[in-house]
Amino acid sequence: MSGVVGASGMGGGGAGSPLLSVQNVSKSFGGIAAVSQISFSVSAGESVGLVGPNGAGKTTLFNCICGQLRPEHGSVLLNGETITGLPVHRRSRLGIGRTYQRVEVFADMTVAEHLLVAERARRGDGRLWRDLCNLSAPRAEELAKVGAVLELVGISDQADIPVSSLGLGSCRLVELARALAAEPVLLLADEPSSGLDVTETRELATVLRTLQRERGMAVLLVEHDLAMVGAVVDRTIVMDLGSLVAEGTFEEVMADPAVRDAYLGVSA
Repeated sequence: MSGVVGASGMGGGGAGSPLLSVQNVSKSFGGIAAVSQISFSVSAGESVGLVGPNGAGKTTLFNCICGQLRPEHGSVLLNGETITGLPVHRRSRLGIGRTYQRVEVFADMTVAEHLLVAERARRGDGRLWRDLCNLSAPRAEELAKVGAVLELVGISDQADIPVSSLGLGSCRLVELARALAAEPVLLLADEPSSGLDVTETRELATVLRTLQRERGMAVLLVEHDLAMVGAVVDRTIVMDLGSLVAEGTFEEVMADPAVRDAYLGVSA
C-alpha cells in the first residue's frame, strides 16, 4: 500500500467522529473481490475524490455506502451510528444523497416537479402518492424551497420545462438539484461529468465546490475526469482492483508511483 495512506487507513476526520466512516468493507461477486477491506472516512463539510481505473470497484463501494448492496464484511457508519443494514430510503432520510452515472430522470415531468417529489419523499408525510396522481397542489413553502435549490444550481429559468426538452448537461444539474432537495449532509456523486463537454464540466465543478463551501455539505465524488477532481476535492482516495492504494491531497496521490502504475501500467 502506498506510503501516502495514513497508518490507520482512515482519512482525516479531525477532532471528534467523522461524518462517514467506512470500516473494512468487502464485497464479492462470483468469488471475485470487487471491494476488499476498504477503510476511509469523510469529515463534515469535506470534499473527497474516489478515483481509479475502470474495474477498480468504485461504484460497488458507492452502492455499499448507499444501501443498494450489502457488504459481506465490514461496516458503514454515519455520524458514528452503524447504517450497514439500513435500506436506501432510510439512509436518504438520515442525510445521504446520491447522483448516478446514468442520468435517472422522468422525461414527462418538469424540472420543478422533480424537486417537489423529492422534497415530499424526504418528509415522508404521505403526500407522495398524490403527487404521482397529480392530485396535490404544492404549498407555498414547498415552492419556495424548490426555487431556492434551483437558484443554487443555476437552473431557475428552466423550472417549468419538461426534462425531455433538456440537454444532458441540464439533466445532470436537475439530478443534482433533486438530490439537494432532500437536504443531504453527504452527497455521493457518481461520475457527474459523464457525457458533458468541457464547459459543462467546469460549471458542474463550480456548483459542487460552492455547495461544499456555502452549505457545509460533504461530498464523496467518483469521477474519471481528473482535472475536475483536482478542482473540487480536498482529499483524494485511489482504488485499484478493489483495494485502496493511495490517499492524500490530489497532488500527492497523482505523484505516487502506485497510482501511476494503476492508471498507466508503469511505475515511476
